[in-house]
Amino acid sequence: MTSLQASERTVDIGQMIVMTPDIRRGRPRIAGTGVTVQSIVGLFKLGLSPEEIADEFGHLSLAQVYAGLTYYHANREQLEAAIAADQLESEMLEQKHLASQKLAA
Repeated sequence: MTSLQASERTVDIGQMIVMTPDIRRGRPRIAGTGVTVQSIVGLFKLGLSPEEIADEFGHLSLAQVYAGLTYYHANREQLEAAIAADQLESEMLEQKHLASQKLAA
């Protein structure tokens, strides 16, 4: 194998995480997929190993899972704020739904 062939297989990890305003509300995600870093982190916080997370999604490589976890650890404060905001939004929507059900009853 020549050095040119080896470099053709090198993956630029800086390109493994992307953010696109019109996809997944601009959240960081694995390039070429709809899997957000938050989704990976959620499973990791539930106790799944990176290997189990890759298996759970099926189409993610172990390198992609680790890229997501690395991005999280490098940007923990911002991602934790986003996770907290999502949790608050979910709770508010649930309360709104429960209130509308009570009114309908």
